[in-house]
Amino acid sequence: MTDRPLPARAMLIGAAIVLLVGIALGFLFGPQSGAAWYNALQKPALTPPGWLFGPVWSALYIMIGAAGGLIWRDSFNRARFWYLLQLVLNFLWTPIFFGMQRPDLALGLILALIIAAVVATLRMGAVSRLAGWLMVPYLVWISFAAVLNFRIWQLNG
Repeated sequence: MTDRPLPARAMLIGAAIVLLVGIALGFLFGPQSGAAWYNALQKPALTPPGWLFGPVWSALYIMIGAAGGLIWRDSFNRARFWYLLQLVLNFLWTPIFFGMQRPDLALGLILALIIAAVVATLRMGAVSRLAGWLMVPYLVWISFAAVLNFRIWQLNG
């Protein structure tokens, strides 16, 4: 593990890119794009209020992007591969769940995402301790999101 000075520019660029892509996908395929379908779904009691998702995902995307910026300075490595893989899986979940209205496929995807994100976090932590820690809140949230996804699929068939 290296403890070089933090590359603030790389962290900012990574955070901005991930945040902008995440927001764009949310606007294109998020709950508002299929509002009637999503509102008609039975949801588990532990579903947070809708207004909470935007701020939570914005904060998480900033942390994920900053973590990516921290590991990007090194040549292509396993950490970067797993980081990109989990990011692609993350970005695919919204269009599949909301756009295609397929909680079943989204559930399989989010389970793969959790595995990829755990591996990414461990690999990233080996490159930069801070990068690994920046991924932890994301792991907690996507695990919670998987439970919500499972319950929505279960309640709605």
